[in-house]
Parts: sequence; structure tokens; C-alpha cells
Amino acid sequence: MAAPGLGVFFVLILLLLLPPPPLRQKSRPRSPQILNDAAQARARIVPAPVTDVAKLCVCDLLVAQCDINCCCDPDCSAEDFSLFTTCSVPVVTGDSQLCSQKAAVYSLDVEANPPERIFKLIDQVNPSIFCIHATNYEQAVYLKSPEIPTPENFDQLLDKFGGATFSAEPDSWNLDTDAQNPPDANETYRYEYGVPVQTEDAFLRLPSPVVSSWCSDANPAGFLVNQATKCIRSVSVEKCDSIQALSMLFYINSSILAVPKSSQMVNITVQSIVVQAQNGMRTLLNSSDVLRLPMVLDGLCINAVLGVNYHITHTDTGEIIEAAAAFVLGAISKEALSIEQSFEISFTQENTQPVPLSGNPGYVVGLPVRAGFRPQGSGIIQSSNKHSQLTILQSTSTQDCLAAQGARAPVLFGYNMISGCKLRITAAMKCQPLAQTLLDVLKGQSFPEYVASFGNSQAQDVLDWVPITQLHISEQEPTGEKKWGWECRKKLEGTHGIFRGGVSLLLWKLFLIKLSSCQIPVSLGIEVKWTKYGSLVNPQARIVNVTATITTTTLKQLPSGRERIIPITSSVVFTDISSPAEPGYKAWPTINIKLPFDFFYPFV
Repeated sequence: MAAPGLGVFFVLILLLLLPPPPLRQKSRPRSPQILNDAAQARARIVPAPVTDVAKLCVCDLLVAQCDINCCCDPDCSAEDFSLFTTCSVPVVTGDSQLCSQKAAVYSLDVEANPPERIFKLIDQVNPSIFCIHATNYEQAVYLKSPEIPTPENFDQLLDKFGGATFSAEPDSWNLDTDAQNPPDANETYRYEYGVPVQTEDAFLRLPSPVVSSWCSDANPAGFLVNQATKCIRSVSVEKCDSIQALSMLFYINSSILAVPKSSQMVNITVQSIVVQAQNGMRTLLNSSDVLRLPMVLDGLCINAVLGVNYHITHTDTGEIIEAAAAFVLGAISKEALSIEQSFEISFTQENTQPVPLSGNPGYVVGLPVRAGFRPQGSGIIQSSNKHSQLTILQSTSTQDCLAAQGARAPVLFGYNMISGCKLRITAAMKCQPLAQTLLDVLKGQSFPEYVASFGNSQAQDVLDWVPITQLHISEQEPTGEKKWGWECRKKLEGTHGIFRGGVSLLLWKLFLIKLSSCQIPVSLGIEVKWTKYGSLVNPQARIVNVTATITTTTLKQLPSGRERIIPITSSVVFTDISSPAEPGYKAWPTINIKLPFDFFYPFV
């Protein structure tokens, strides 16, 4: 009995001699500062998104194969580049909203043997005043309550936001244009569409309203971009001779570069000078060589620039060869605190006649529908009216059809229109001359044969023009003598079988000659069918069919001394025949259920 008790005693002694196990520390909650530091450390680990334009290639469509004329395809070798004829995508850029961005420029050196690809990575400077300079503006990540104007801070807010442009951080925006735009950057030998027209000091200014209606001189004129702007300029008659925007020199003192980054200059000449009196009457000066500068005379500021119209002539290779400016000068009274100035710029290719467009490429709502003719074996000759337009009868105050002959109104795309006049018919009027006169009133002297399917369709592209289908119909329901004659024919053919055949047909023809000997047109209805063409993101309006329907009626012979008034109408209807979405693309189903009143609680 002693042995087991002794064993238990030795086990207890052994357990007491062993070291105690380590105590587990109680976890304490981390402070907010520690959690914030950990979150920032994890954020630094995540790589920032970087767009490398040298690795972007929008024309790389085939996997592990070289795409033809795709100069940025990494699968193409030097042997493939030697067989290219051109670069389908010559420039690859990043975000166009940035003020400064990288651009990968690809070209082919065809003079090398064998031809080889040339790659350059350049920095582009966005000339637009609305561009993103930096994305680290902390106040832009949350909505900041606007400062409410008070009598104490009104002058401060007016100085900060009262101008045409303002900046949130003017001190931190320091663009070194010389460093970001080296001399060989953006080097090109021709202007492209939308590129700012460069001058010897900056770019050709076309003042326009930016934030408010006040004029901003920082708006560049884009090549081949026809623009027309109006804006308000604050003036002071006492200082009008020192305000640059009121002087002709401000708009012609800088020469235009013939091509970007070149030393060849094109001077801006004065094309014409029009002087506007205070009552609005304008007078064209005989000589435009005399430079008229603003000056104060008898409390008026005379020779102040009220409008400028630039006209640029260029070659088909994108080189500017001529530049002219037409001015409108006027007088400003001392009571005026501001004036409205108008500016316009247009471009014309040399040896061509300027043709106004109605969209580029698709039609723009409110612009005229362009029309023309096609002589045998030639291209389209556009209509000889003011803007080569499709026109309809224009309503006049007198509503007299015979007096309205020649008054036409342009058909504006997307606008359903109706016009008309009244025709007074007497017994002395001859039928055929009257019918021809009414036809000229409705259709005009030369009704076009074609309309342009696009707003920028060229005359030489015959397939871009849609023929006008002309229909002639008579009134549907016969009335008066015509209805009586129709009933007579039914009786002749229904009750007297002996009159069927040649005799009945002969009698009916003689009767129709008597009844329909005078048919006059009373209405012209034009239906323009158009469709949305191109991308769903930016669809373009395209005309696909035009139908002109002339409706005639029978003119009865009036008794002597009697007269009759009939209405003559002309109308245009635009119909959208765009195809609906394909059956595979179904809209979301509609669930017709009623939710409980507190379903969105606590939100409204």
C-alpha cells in the first residue's frame, strides 16, 4: 500500500518543478490612428492605374497576328512594317480632357530601303481652357457648400468670380509650356480638322461667351470649324481708345502660320469695313485700306469694333494661303456700360465655291435641307437659291396667291411646316394659264430633283443624293357635276347593257373631257423620311426618301359676274423610320406591383 502512495507523491513533485505555461495576453482594441495608418499602408500597396499610350493599340484586332497597316500592333515585325502603305491609326493619345497628355505618333519612312516604321512619344498640350490640370485637388472629392453672398463678402466674391474665367488654385497652376512642348513636339506639315489655327504669338482668337455672357478672348478658332458667336463686352467711353478689344489692330496684328510649327506667315488683310450708325443703319466704306482706330469725339466712342468676320482660304493639303477680316464699326454713347460683339469665321478651299453645310455628317435640326439637280451625265448641280435649299411657298400678309409668287421659305430639317394662300377665281380667268401659275406658286420656278442624304454631301458624290419622287393625285371624293357624272356612268353600264363596250366607253370619255378639262393644283405635300445612321452613341440623321405630292381639283365654270375663293396649301412632314431595336435586345420587364408606404424608410 506504501508503493502507490509514494508514486503519486513523486508525480506531484514533478508537476510542481515544471515551468508554468505562458499566459495569453488579453487583446486590446486598436486605436483609430493605428487603423488609419494600416489602411493607408494597404492603399500604398495597390498599384496606381497608369495608362501607357505606347502599349495602347485600338487597331490590334487579331490575336497573335499582325493587322494590316496597324503600326502599333506588337505582333508586327520589321518585315511586316515594310509592306504597310499607311498607318491606319497614326496617333494614339490618352485622356483628351487632360491639359497635358502623352501621345504615341506612328508614321512610315517610305524613303528608307526597306520602308520602316517611325515611333515617337511626345507631350501634347490641350489648348482648351476647360481641361484637367491635376486630379489631386482635395476639395473636388466632396461637395462643398457654396459661399452665400453677404454685404460683407460681396465685393470679394465679385472680384473672384465676376470675370469671364476664374481659377480655384491660380498659384498652383504653373504650366511650363516650353518644357512640356519642345520644338519638335506635335510637328506636322498641315492643319487637320479642329486643330487651333496658330499665329506667331499663340492662336487665332475668336471671342465667345464661356462661363457667362461676357466675352472671353481665350477661345481658339479651330481649323475648318465654322463658328458664329456673340458676347457682351464691358466698355468705358472715357477709356475706349485704350481697350484693345475695341480696336481693329487687336484682330489683325498677328500673322497666321501657314502650317503648324512653320515660319511661313500669312497676314490678315482687311476685306471690308462697314460703319453702323446709332439708329442701326449700316454704310459700306469705299476703301478698306484706311485703319480706323477708336477715339472719343463729342462724348461718343467712334470706330469701336462691333463685329468681326474672318474668312480663311486653304488648300486641299491643309495649308492656309489667305486670311481676311470684315469689320463692323460703330459708335458707343457714354451712357452705355457694355456692348454686344459678334464674331464669325468660315473656311473655303481654294478654287472652289463655298457651300453651306447642314450638318457634319448628319443633318442638324433647324438647318436647311440641301437640294439640287442632276443634268444628264454629270454630277449634282445645287439649287440656285440662297443656300441651295429645298423650299416651299412662304405665307404673306396679303394671303394673295398671285401676289405671293416667288416668295419662298427654306425647308428646315426636323420642322413640320405648313403655309398657304388664297386664290380668287373669276369667270374671266383662263384655266390653263391659271393652272401653270398655281403650279409655279407651289413648286417654285425650278423645283429640285434631288436632296442631299447627309448634311455634308458633296456635289460630286452622286450616290449621296436622294431623288425626289413626284406624285400627282386628284381629290378622292367627287362632288357636284363630277359626282353626277359618276352616277350617270353607273346607270349607263348597269341598266343599259346595249351601251356597254365601245359606245359606253366613247360616251364616258367625251363626258370626262367636259368635266376634267380644267384641273388646277391646290396643294403640295412633301414627306421627308429619315433615319438614324451610325453609332448608337452619336447617331447621325440621314434622309432616305422624299416624296412630293401634288393634289389637283376640277375647276367648274363660274357664271358671269361670280367669283370663288379656294385655299392653296403647302406642307412638309418629317418622318423618323429608324429601325427599332433587334429582337435579341429586350427591355427590362415591367413589374406592376404596389410597394408598402414605408418601403424606402428612412429615405424619401
